[in-house]
Amino acid sequence: MMKINNVLFVMICLRIFSGLTELGAACLMYYFKNVNTAIKINAIPGLVGPLVLILVSSLGLIELSSKINTKNLFLIAVGVFLILIGSRN
Repeated sequence: MMKINNVLFVMICLRIFSGLTELGAACLMYYFKNVNTAIKINAIPGLVGPLVLILVSSLGLIELSSKINTKNLFLIAVGVFLILIGSRN
């Protein structure tokens, strides 16, 4: 069996947590069947999503920092920042 990198394992777990948060929110919205409640529930994955994006990207960049040059590392970080800016309300 192939051994998995610890950083990669944490990244995978964070993404699974994010996905489960989304699924849980969808189930709660279905359970309550109320738009006002759904908007409140939607705030939870709305907060978790960007945090997970930042954490997963940061972990990946830290892991790759010794393997890629500074210019490419900077471009990746700017790309993540632009995604966050573009997804703001």
